[in-house]
Amino acid sequence: MSKFVELFCDVDDFCKVFIPQWCKQLLEDGTRKRQKEGQREGQMTTYEIMTIVVSFHMSHYRDFKNYSLGYVSLVYKNAFPNLLSYTQFIEVMPRVIVPICAYFTSLKGKPSGYEFIDSSSIKVCHNIRIPRHKTFDGIAQRGKGTMGWFYGFKLHLVVNHHGEIVAAKVTTANVHDTQPVRELAEGLTDKLYGDKGYLSKALEADLLDKGVSLITTVRKNMKAKATSLWDRAMLSRRYIIETINDQLKNISYIEHSRHRSMNGFMLNLLAGLVANCLKENKPNLNLTDVELNSMIIA
Repeated sequence: MSKFVELFCDVDDFCKVFIPQWCKQLLEDGTRKRQKEGQREGQMTTYEIMTIVVSFHMSHYRDFKNYSLGYVSLVYKNAFPNLLSYTQFIEVMPRVIVPICAYFTSLKGKPSGYEFIDSSSIKVCHNIRIPRHKTFDGIAQRGKGTMGWFYGFKLHLVVNHHGEIVAAKVTTANVHDTQPVRELAEGLTDKLYGDKGYLSKALEADLLDKGVSLITTVRKNMKAKATSLWDRAMLSRRYIIETINDQLKNISYIEHSRHRSMNGFMLNLLAGLVANCLKENKPNLNLTDVELNSMIIA
């Protein structure tokens, strides 16, 4: 319960700063008309909705309906005086996509100089149901990963050696892993480690111009590259980002096949990323000062 309260307070503090700025921007852009100050009677606040959505991804529940009806409505009914019914709540959830996106941006880690990059498949349905799938028809695409063909999207992540997400991007499944790297590498320094899927001389040269050294493994039919002992050791520790991808799917629950809209998909993904950022015990390489100093000397 204490974690729920901590989340509620943190989201509340964030919204007190973000929401007024966001509303001001919308008014200046003419996106929305000026409304009276305050929340309409009987309407849940943005931070209340965000708290419930993110807390679901931090729980052991795997179905939001059961979480809403079987947990929030029973345990926290008094904490949310304007708590909506499940059907009403589903209708208002999409309105917090922008605040949750901004919240995720505020929680992202800082580049440490030793980053790892990887992509993970986000399947939206089983392969045998692709011809009958309607929700993402014309949006999702077929792609191939290490586990074979799938239909949906890809989540591209950059994490630092502390296990913190530094950058993230979603693409359709047919986008090559190297395509979003330039955008994801903005602001990075020194080393970026990836698997053989990121092999590209052009990409390596572009990143080097920005001060980032792309270090990758090689394919079996290629000659071994001249790589320092440190870089070889760091490449062998790529399990950190693979572990984070696994936790996002199996703990934060960013992947399931029950989506009914693109908004629902994006909200589910963003809330899962936020939940991962708020995890107390993240995968960590625990590099010692001696190891870091040896890297500087090398």
